[in-house]
Amino acid sequence: MAKLQYYPFSVQRVDVAVLPHQPAKCPCPSPVQSWFSLFFTACKIRFLLTQFVLIFFLSRPGTPGCVEQLMLASFNSLPRSHGKSFAHRSELKQAKRIVVKLGSAVVTRDECGLALGRLASIVEQVAMLQNQGREMMIVTSGAVAFGKQRLRHEILLSQSVRQALHSGQNRLKDMTVPVLEARACAAAGQSGLMALYEAMFTQYSTCTAQILVTNLDFHDEQKRRNLNSTLHELLRMNIVPIINTNDAVVAPTVPNSDLQGVISIKDNDSLAARLAVEMKADLLIALSDVEGLYNSPPGTDNSKLIDIFYPGDQQSITYGTKSRLGLGGMEAKVKAALWALQGGTSVVIANGTHPKVTGHVITDIVEGKKVGTFFSEVKPAGPTVEQQAEMARHAGRTLAFLHPDQRGEIICRLAELLTETKDEILSANKRDMELALINRLSLSSAKLNSLAIGLRQLSVSSKDSVGRVLRRTRVANNLELEQITVPIGVLLVIFESRPDCLPQVSALAIASGNALLLKGGKEASNTNKILHQLTQEALSMHGVADAIQLVSTREEVEDLCRLDKLIDLIIPRGSSELVRDIQTAAKGIPVLGHSEGICHVYIDSEASIDKAIIRDSKCDYPAACNAMETLLIHKDFLRTPMFDQIIDTLRADHVKIHAGPQFASYLTFSPSEVKSLRTEYGDLECCIEVVDSMQDAVDHIHKYGSAHTDVIITENEERAEQFLQQVDSACVFWNASSRFADGYRFGLGAEVGISTARIHARGPVGLEGLLTTKWVLRGDGHTVADFSEQGSMKYLHENIPVPQGSFN
Repeated sequence: MAKLQYYPFSVQRVDVAVLPHQPAKCPCPSPVQSWFSLFFTACKIRFLLTQFVLIFFLSRPGTPGCVEQLMLASFNSLPRSHGKSFAHRSELKQAKRIVVKLGSAVVTRDECGLALGRLASIVEQVAMLQNQGREMMIVTSGAVAFGKQRLRHEILLSQSVRQALHSGQNRLKDMTVPVLEARACAAAGQSGLMALYEAMFTQYSTCTAQILVTNLDFHDEQKRRNLNSTLHELLRMNIVPIINTNDAVVAPTVPNSDLQGVISIKDNDSLAARLAVEMKADLLIALSDVEGLYNSPPGTDNSKLIDIFYPGDQQSITYGTKSRLGLGGMEAKVKAALWALQGGTSVVIANGTHPKVTGHVITDIVEGKKVGTFFSEVKPAGPTVEQQAEMARHAGRTLAFLHPDQRGEIICRLAELLTETKDEILSANKRDMELALINRLSLSSAKLNSLAIGLRQLSVSSKDSVGRVLRRTRVANNLELEQITVPIGVLLVIFESRPDCLPQVSALAIASGNALLLKGGKEASNTNKILHQLTQEALSMHGVADAIQLVSTREEVEDLCRLDKLIDLIIPRGSSELVRDIQTAAKGIPVLGHSEGICHVYIDSEASIDKAIIRDSKCDYPAACNAMETLLIHKDFLRTPMFDQIIDTLRADHVKIHAGPQFASYLTFSPSEVKSLRTEYGDLECCIEVVDSMQDAVDHIHKYGSAHTDVIITENEERAEQFLQQVDSACVFWNASSRFADGYRFGLGAEVGISTARIHARGPVGLEGLLTTKWVLRGDGHTVADFSEQGSMKYLHENIPVPQGSFN
């Protein structure tokens, strides 16, 4: 009979104890408890059968590789990167097998044991990804640090009363705290750490198994193969392996092993990298207490977080010191990451301790968001978006100092290029149209000619915008104060689909002296690219080509909105959903725009129906943000021929009518009742509601409106003025269509959008909305002490008339 061959990695360290033996004790009805009991019993039987199969194969003579072949056959059926790491962050969503490395600083609270809240959120994310069908593995630190806290506590408890008193009076003189040996700390901390992991994962119905390894295990071929097959079997059974170095019996590393292409297991960074490559993992996430890899130690001058790290840029990195609790510093992490990358595993180093991101840092990385430092074998093409913003700011300052005639020349040159290169632009636009099949992408010769005319008009009308003196005050003799207009700084304009937006917004930025980052929709990439090239060609006339940058990388909008130190204002141009998302994401940057266009038209009891305002407000362009969405009618206007004419007019244009609650109560057979009075239809639909008075109409607008554009139709001038004063919207009209809420119709020229904000620009935003002010004080050695009671000077605060067209 063949002798049973014993493989410690395959059997000993995978124990039935990794599965719950008893159902949780809770006040549940007995049938539920019985069901749980049967479920866990089935799990144990399944696990025992699996172990029996493993032992059976291992006991067969002459077939030591059968188990490995069985496990590898199962593993080879899984999708993965086939030995090549991902080139871009967006591809990380495809990661199937993921190793998460937790540094000591992540797992522990310095001097206070384990960071339970932080660890719980990490466990929740790992369990969620595991339940999505991914294969998760954890390489954890913290055993030495946790054991150190535990042993120190035991030492204090073991002291006599006399020792404790002496310790409190003169700790340094009467008592010497022994230096705790790292191996003993690891032995004391490992069991508690694993027990905590098991308890947490059990809450998500996820099983775990502990595996302890040393460097020698990887150099012994048989042990390495056993470890490999054990991990594959655990993953096949949907178990999360919790892996750590066996620091209680750790042996010295093999000399020069790194030089032979095999990374030594000196710490958990190298362990995670080695396991990731051995297991052909798609992604290694290394969590530490820093945001990622910096070009120099964080906190030093000119230290910057590296978004994408290319191996060829290693010489540009200056490393700092390692963590006090951990065994490896950033240099060890980078070395391990590069080794894993070379082995075909993508790597991200990120912060796992920040309270604002810990709860979603792992899932954000897997979703491809811009978190930490992503290691890629593909060298980034062109500058990063941060570099683009810095280049734009630098060139934008030069643009702001140009003479108004020079900025006008740039805009005129851009207009000429639009007509001169018309064929190239339309050819690029045709390629976009063929791919996307979206009509709003379309450009035509007539539209380009119209754009060129508008730009030439802007070049003339904008010459007195930047540097204009708004106010001048004589503070005291020879002390004068001026308020002048200046550019805002760096603008980020995010626009969907319409490529004609690019030259319009670019011209406004040039006229106002602002630097500009443009992020257009990918469906118009060809058109946007050639239009941006023309814009930079025009800017190069005066050496400021970098002032306007097109963000063509794979940056997510949410990532751009985090650049609060580089961007001064965000202007979204697109759907209400886009605007809302940007307003939510841009917590540190002002957003100029509106998320909704719920516009009202109120028909007063003294209205005249001979005006076609209602039809124009709804039917001229139903998808526009300034189209009417709710029609408010005074109750006296009901059951009149004029009301019937309004209904007939709307129905003739195929407008679907929804009845408000009050309107529905007046009708025997009413149209479909509205689901919400705060609805932006964006189509040939509208709501009709009845109000008792003009004041009721105002109250309704304030409650359900979006502060965009609201209209009153009446012949009563006094009532109209009350409405214009009381309604708190960006645009309030009397006897005029809501569709007039537009920069061009207001005579502002091109516009960047419509704002419903209550600070800075409001309503249609043109050139003036892209300017702010600064105060300039000119004195002659004045000090505040000169104006004190004992001083020789007095404040005058005299207003000095400002001639029209006065510039600083």
